[in-house]
Amino acid sequence: MTSPEDDAGIGETVSRSYLLSGENVADMYDFVVVGVGPPGARFARRAAEDGYDVLALEKGSIGEPLACSGHVSTDVWTFTGEGAREELFQNEIYGARFHVGGPHSDAYPFYKRDVASNVVDRVGLDRHLADLAREAGADVREGHTVTAVTEHRDRVAVVANGPDGTVEFEAKMLAGCDGPRSRVRDELGLPQPEELLHGVLAFSEEEDHQDFVDVHLTPPTFFAWRIPRGEAGVEYGLAAPPGVQVTKHFEELIDGYEIDVSHRCSGAIPIGPPDRVTTRRAFLVGDAAAQTKPFTGGGILYSMTSADHAAREIDPDRPTTLAAYERAWRDDLEREQTLGRWIRRAYSLPEPVQRLGLGALSGEIGVHMDRPTSLASPSHLRALLSRFRR
Repeated sequence: MTSPEDDAGIGETVSRSYLLSGENVADMYDFVVVGVGPPGARFARRAAEDGYDVLALEKGSIGEPLACSGHVSTDVWTFTGEGAREELFQNEIYGARFHVGGPHSDAYPFYKRDVASNVVDRVGLDRHLADLAREAGADVREGHTVTAVTEHRDRVAVVANGPDGTVEFEAKMLAGCDGPRSRVRDELGLPQPEELLHGVLAFSEEEDHQDFVDVHLTPPTFFAWRIPRGEAGVEYGLAAPPGVQVTKHFEELIDGYEIDVSHRCSGAIPIGPPDRVTTRRAFLVGDAAAQTKPFTGGGILYSMTSADHAAREIDPDRPTTLAAYERAWRDDLEREQTLGRWIRRAYSLPEPVQRLGLGALSGEIGVHMDRPTSLASPSHLRALLSRFRR
């Protein structure tokens, strides 16, 4: 890719925008955001609200293809706009039944007295968040696949294939919010996540308003799940590391439930953030930075929380502020992710030990599903004490 100083090498297929001054330079955005999932949409919205000139690029249609569960904590509504719950809500969840075996094995319930989580329209959530970014003033464009990124001392240049051919944009800062197999991360030579799990999702159409999810600790080193989605049906999923026969284990799960599924999809789940998610003029947010929960693989709330840190800390005219973003999101999430790794290790304990632990610990809890450190919270300690008083 070429820089503005070598404009003749771009070729006839590249469309460029020019400043009103007539100078032969591209429009300079404050931020170009690559990827308009929850972290990209959230950052674009927050940066635009702060008065920055923001361009956000999504390679396809926003929210598609679906590759992520719609089971989220109720905190999700703090990131949405007016009327979102009425539009996106599907079901309320109070707890989870853990199984060491298949669907007909003994269940160990963990539950809260209040609603623990919600199931939402996942595609609709992405589109809602993108609409909020547009309303804030961000220029959100679908159908733009980024093919090259070049970082210069004073700017970042981005080439994308759009509906009308190849286009080039320049920005003071670049936000890579483009998922677990981030093109931005690869183009800039940033380190990879510690591991990428292989996840599979499928859906059945039977209406199910149960208020518990089912978790199966049968796949090696991770788990499978069943999530009732009210009138929208039921979601089934499974994730495991490379080398595990994910499809085989998923078929065994589906056969155990004796149902037919459709709308299958799959994707990578990043676990373990790399040591660095910033360069001189670029930064990663969300799955691209492995800002996920090691014990579930979920990343919607962690990624939008990190997007807020980025919007608060990063000044596009001061590259040194990227260091503040690195510190802020790690200070917020590092303890949660570290404890989450320990929780995940329990998935690989011998089956008799799992049964013993689940049997001893099951019952009412006061834990926040996104914050493992809440195991030491007053609400959880009260829930534990209440068991001994009965």
